[in-house]
Amino acid sequence: MRTIDIALHSAENISTLVNITNRFPFTIQLRQGRYVVDGKSILGVCSLEHSKPIVLEAYSDHTDELFDALQPLLY
Repeated sequence: MRTIDIALHSAENISTLVNITNRFPFTIQLRQGRYVVDGKSILGVCSLEHSKPIVLEAYSDHTDELFDALQPLLY
């Protein structure tokens, strides 16, 4: 598992995140405090508070391509 902090300040960022995460076959979760949501679910991502950092957790050993695609969303 690898983690990264991301920022989602707009609806466009949320859409971009979900489009990116759905390209990968492994589990991706977003964690904020005690809340954990599916990183591939637009409804789950929208339910988080976007003014605070969100931790993305990718459950795979092959996450380099994912993290490269997420560079514009880093916190």
